[in-house]
Amino acid sequence: MQTAKNTVSKITPGIKKEIIKIIDERIREVHVTREDFRELKEIVRDLGIKTAELADAQKRTEQRVEELAEAQKRTEQRVEELAEAQKRTEQRVEELAEAQKKSEERLTRVEIALDELAQAQKRTEQRVEELAEAQKKSEERLTRVEIALDELAQAQKRTEEAITTLTKEHSITRKLVEDLSNTEGYRLEDEAFKALPRLFAENYGIDVKDRLKRTYLKDKRGRDIEVNIFGKGIKGNNTVTIIGESKSQLSKNDVDRFIDRKLRLFKDLFEDIFPVLVTYMISEPDVEDYAKDKGIALFYSYDF
Repeated sequence: MQTAKNTVSKITPGIKKEIIKIIDERIREVHVTREDFRELKEIVRDLGIKTAELADAQKRTEQRVEELAEAQKRTEQRVEELAEAQKRTEQRVEELAEAQKKSEERLTRVEIALDELAQAQKRTEQRVEELAEAQKKSEERLTRVEIALDELAQAQKRTEEAITTLTKEHSITRKLVEDLSNTEGYRLEDEAFKALPRLFAENYGIDVKDRLKRTYLKDKRGRDIEVNIFGKGIKGNNTVTIIGESKSQLSKNDVDRFIDRKLRLFKDLFEDIFPVLVTYMISEPDVEDYAKDKGIALFYSYDF
């Protein structure tokens, strides 16, 4: 009973008003007996109980609604957090996508570079093969060259041996020629010794004293120098020194050597040197004029 009173006390004024209104309408509509009134009281009591239950349910509903609202708030907060996280995730995904794009571009470049390197390697290997083949051919040629060089070395050895033999023979031949030349030179000089005094007198007015001879004279440095024709003569009131040389075939070089190797060596040792050359023949047409221009008397063997 106490519970019913507590429940009735919890009825809101609005609900009470509606209950009274319903009761008044029922009283007006029907004639109420005691029994009906008792039933009405039961109904009212039941309505109060149900109303209290509804109020409790309403309170629980409101409490649940508040809990749901709080949960909704937390859910919305979590959703916002998830949305922010999703945003960061999407941003990270974009960054990763951009990085992936760059990685793919780099990978593409690397693949291109690798392909170029592969092509270069292929060309290098081909070039190496060509060089190996060329090397092989070079080695074959080198082998042939080595064989040829060995043959040339053998031929050179034989040539050197032949040259050595020829040199020896040439030395012998040259000695024979020199001996022959000396013999001819001596013969020419011997003839000149006889004929020159007359020729000097007829052509240059020189009177040869004593006899002409083959001898050695010391130069300014005290060296003994061979002179083929040497003698003294008188020209007018002066004494001249006759210095001469014989050549089988006289050339301009012979004239120059005679000046350098004989006349210049005795230039300051003798006064009034009279230079003379005798020969069988000259090597060039202008040798005679060349000798005369140098102040040298020239006689041929046929002048004797």
